[in-house]
Amino acid sequence: MANTTLTIKDLHVAIDGKEILKGVNLEIKSGEFHAVMGPNGTGKSTLASAIMGHPKYEVTKGSVTLDGKDVLEMEVDERARAGLFLAMQYPSEISGVTNSDFLRSAINATRGEGNEIPLMKFIKKMDEKMELLDIDLNMAQRYVNEGFSGGEKKRNEILQLLMLDPKIAILDEIDSGLDIDALKVVAKGINSMRNSEFGCLIITHYQRLLNYITPDYVHVMMQGRIVKSGGPELARRLEAEGYDWIKKELGIEDETVEVEQEA
Repeated sequence: MANTTLTIKDLHVAIDGKEILKGVNLEIKSGEFHAVMGPNGTGKSTLASAIMGHPKYEVTKGSVTLDGKDVLEMEVDERARAGLFLAMQYPSEISGVTNSDFLRSAINATRGEGNEIPLMKFIKKMDEKMELLDIDLNMAQRYVNEGFSGGEKKRNEILQLLMLDPKIAILDEIDSGLDIDALKVVAKGINSMRNSEFGCLIITHYQRLLNYITPDYVHVMMQGRIVKSGGPELARRLEAEGYDWIKKELGIEDETVEVEQEA
């Protein structure tokens, strides 16, 4: 697999005529883990939704490219086939579709007609990844997310990540609602993906996830744009001191702009 670059330039996004993102610039390359942090309502989840093509979010300016190809011109399924993946903050339930059927169909869709994954290879891979994530093997035959606890839903999102093996993954608050044991398991799964051909964007409010997944870069988002970037030490300072020092440093007044996606 060739090295991959996701490039976001001057991205402006609106919903119902209200501007949420106001010029985001970010580049994620294979082998890099980026974390985006920030107070509630600053545009973090909007960034994830816009990249993946949520229909409620209108891109009014800027570009998103994957290896030079225009992501914004792609349909949602084309973005997935191109190698993008989104682990959602609020995973949907799909009644009547088992996890195993869902995952095998998704894998085959990304591989293309005539290149379907052999059944036994799929079963072996799924068993291995479920064991890694401490998921009961019976979950393979349960309907997607139906009756799952919050922790099970988040582990299931990471199972999808491991099975689909994308080029660039966006993890939207994958740590929300997790106790410490579940957080460690989710982090273990994400870390198992770390290699020179995989890039990751982690959206989170808290340093605690980054205690287990060390990012190469940390970005702070406020008022719909990235206002500060640094290394892992930036996340540790945010945990210790909050965001007020950045607001004072940059002369930013309290303001929230984000419209959260419905669960």
